[in-house]
Amino acid sequence: MARSSEIQQRPKSVVPVSYSYKVRRQMFIQTESTPNPATLKFLPGEIVLPTGTADFPDVETAGASPLAVHLFAIDGVTRVFFGYDFISVTKSEATSWSHIKPAILGAIMEQYQSGQPLVVASSQDETDATADNPDGPVIGKIKQLLDTRVRPAVAQDGGDIVFHGFEKGIVYLHMQGACAGCPSSTITLKMGIENLLRHYIPEVIEVRPVVS
Repeated sequence: MARSSEIQQRPKSVVPVSYSYKVRRQMFIQTESTPNPATLKFLPGEIVLPTGTADFPDVETAGASPLAVHLFAIDGVTRVFFGYDFISVTKSEATSWSHIKPAILGAIMEQYQSGQPLVVASSQDETDATADNPDGPVIGKIKQLLDTRVRPAVAQDGGDIVFHGFEKGIVYLHMQGACAGCPSSTITLKMGIENLLRHYIPEVIEVRPVVS
């Protein structure tokens, strides 16, 4: 039975462990680099959050997500972010990706094998900034531009930029995921988002980040 022997000797996975992790559900968790060298983007190959995003800037905010809690238990993990189809993990400067990457892949693998939801309660405290606000129409335009022109592009880099407020011509934005602490985030705000908003919305004078 040489043919059966050959089949038995074939490797179980042809994908290098350093780039993906194959689980029993035949799901591959792929990784991608981001503009922020301290953040990696993990793609499980299926939807992570069907709507919205979830940002966990520290372990104290991770209670709503079992996966976030498990990821923060890995020494060196400093921030966790969930997007539509990806999970971004940020590490400390002194931590090596080669040291913690297998543990991160293992935590994500165990989460999906458990069948439990990634988020068991809402981790976002969103309010309607346009309600009873004289700047409501302007805020509506700002949010529309962010949702259609900015956030989809930022998500490709493993992060998100969320509207925080508008006052006296200044737009305040909250940087999340890979965008938080990214060396190029200031350039993105000033040269990209600020110019875009000022071009389409005359009421906008400046864009500033909100520190978590």
